[in-house]
Amino acid sequence: MLVAAADGSALGNPGPAGWAWFVDDSCWAAGGWPHGTNNMGELKAVLDLLEQTAGLEDELTIVCDSKYVINSVTEWMPGWKRKGWRKKDGKPVLNVDLMQAIDRAITGRRVRFEWVKGHAGHPLNEQADRLANGAAAAYQAGRVPDAGPGFGGSRGSEPGEAAPRAVSEPSGPSTPSITAHHDTLW
Repeated sequence: MLVAAADGSALGNPGPAGWAWFVDDSCWAAGGWPHGTNNMGELKAVLDLLEQTAGLEDELTIVCDSKYVINSVTEWMPGWKRKGWRKKDGKPVLNVDLMQAIDRAITGRRVRFEWVKGHAGHPLNEQADRLANGAAAAYQAGRVPDAGPGFGGSRGSEPGEAAPRAVSEPSGPSTPSITAHHDTLW
């Protein structure tokens, strides 16, 4: 099982925005945009993690402090898809491009989401938050953030090329988890 945290940040929301995912000091990625929202950052972090671990056969646990992301993927997405990517009120789903890309990237995967309270000392979440905020701050300063080594230490490789590494879950208080198996969920 691979455990990684994913987080997003926007300075001003909307404003300079960043995203990041973190496994350990040798396995992380970050990016962002000069203008975006926190939710866009949260979603992009999950999407990039899914894309970079596409060849992973083991279960992927995504530690996330965004209930918006978790609910979008595990609860709301099936209904949105049935309604042509529209919400209950008939309005279009926000960030639909990111949502559709996540839907494609997660299909057939064993992915579990673990919600953690943000800024509460969870080591992986704190690192992902620091990297996402740093990416947003870089864009605010007119710089491009450090993209990180990516999965398997080779940022330039195609998703799934690097051999997955097993990572044990960090010790700490128990938190709720939600499993999304797209091949059976919808």
